[in-house]
Amino acid sequence: MSLEGGMKCVKFMLFFFNFIFWLCGLALIVVGVLVQVSLHNTLMIRDASASGAPIVIIAVGVVIFFVAFFGCCGAWKENYCMVTMFAILLSLVILVQIATAIAGYIFRNKVSDVVQASLTDMISSYSNSSAEFRASVDVLQEDLKCCGMNNSTDWRSFRPDGNSVPDSCCLNVSTNCGIGAMTDSAKVYQEGCRKAVEELLKKNIQWVIIAALVLAFIEIAGVVFACVLMRGIRSGYEVM
Repeated sequence: MSLEGGMKCVKFMLFFFNFIFWLCGLALIVVGVLVQVSLHNTLMIRDASASGAPIVIIAVGVVIFFVAFFGCCGAWKENYCMVTMFAILLSLVILVQIATAIAGYIFRNKVSDVVQASLTDMISSYSNSSAEFRASVDVLQEDLKCCGMNNSTDWRSFRPDGNSVPDSCCLNVSTNCGIGAMTDSAKVYQEGCRKAVEELLKKNIQWVIIAALVLAFIEIAGVVFACVLMRGIRSGYEVM
């Protein structure tokens, strides 16, 4: 049995959409990995709840990757069972993505608490941590042009003199530039990192939510095409 006319067009449209889904799945996997690495290395976010979003993104990406491949095969072979299974699985993926978008929106309200706890831990652990950890903290402060959590005085326990900060707090980073310069605005950034990190995280979460919703709408179109193709295939079987 083969499809004719409009159904054949639907078949190729579904195949094309599945190719797009496949690419989207691959992109979600990459984005999820990058967000996870950014949260736990660059931004030093250790709160378990912060890992939920990137892990779900990676999981959804893997599922879409394989579901799209499954859908491509079903459309190309005009197999009713495969196309039906594809429509069901894709509908489940859509529900998960919508749930992820809602969870991401809710998590936006927890960003401040998570950032505060993480930055406090970052400062208290700095002196006794590994060189890799200290390097990550330094990169954070240099890139965001900030010092401490709320301001530079959060580093008062950094050295016995109570008036020094890590060199990464300096406007112009050089060896020992932070010694005795905690409150010197000409040498050290006075604004803390909390606000900058919160804004960065909220911006990233917002883009993840938008991407999830846009992809969900595209996938709804894929489900519609799958249902139309299922009807066409079933009609062909009934005629036969």
